[in-house]
Amino acid sequence: MIHSKQIKLSKIILAIVLIGFVVISLYPFIYMILTSFTQKRVMTASFDFSTMDLRNYENLLSNFPILTYIRNSVIVVACACFFNVVIATLAGYAFAKKKFPFKEGIFWIYLATLMMPGQVILIPVFTIMKNMGLLNTYPSLFTVILDAFGVFLMRQFMEGIPDELIESARMDGCGEFKIFTKIILPLSKPVVISLVVFTFITSWNDFIWPLVMITHDEMKTLTLGLSMLQNNYVSNYGLVMAGATLAFLFPFILYCFLQRKFVEGIALSGIKG
Repeated sequence: MIHSKQIKLSKIILAIVLIGFVVISLYPFIYMILTSFTQKRVMTASFDFSTMDLRNYENLLSNFPILTYIRNSVIVVACACFFNVVIATLAGYAFAKKKFPFKEGIFWIYLATLMMPGQVILIPVFTIMKNMGLLNTYPSLFTVILDAFGVFLMRQFMEGIPDELIESARMDGCGEFKIFTKIILPLSKPVVISLVVFTFITSWNDFIWPLVMITHDEMKTLTLGLSMLQNNYVSNYGLVMAGATLAFLFPFILYCFLQRKFVEGIALSGIKG
């Protein structure tokens, strides 16, 4: 009886501690959202709920090309997700199920590029883009998102797909393209969704590459465009928080819809947290 009470008490204490951590984690987001409805000139912890209104959001929509920046970010994110999924699934399938000379060596060399900081290749990539005439274009923004991580993720998962399925499909007369589209891709759906989420968040929050590659105001992404709020409206923290709330909203909604598949894909790919 005493033992069961101790277990129950420990569970209650654990629940209180976890709730405390959740509150601490959520507080910055709650503070950001509440501040976006105020006209704060000084960052304080208190709020006057009677003065909250939508003026900051109306200001963003009427005096700031926020919709253009959102459109640019959506286009860049969509292209980055599409091309990253196509390239990663094809390369991952080749590395996982195909036999060719020096396969392991090529894969590890390819994977070693992940250890290279983006700042190291910033100037060379900028020079290449400039010589190709791709500055102030969408390809200059989403091509730099494509890296070896997606290939590694797909290869880890596809190695777990039984070879017997592929051999059975070949015996039934399926070609390589049909095997890939009808067997490999459907089975890889959870990890593909995980890759989409990773790519979406990376490209949506990217700031350095757009800052270097974009000089025309009409081509700026949302994160780059919102940085102008601190220059033009540095005294109105409510306006800055309204822009941050809009930037946070899109990846948050995506994750809410795909969180179950995202977690499943990470677990099945063999990546340990």
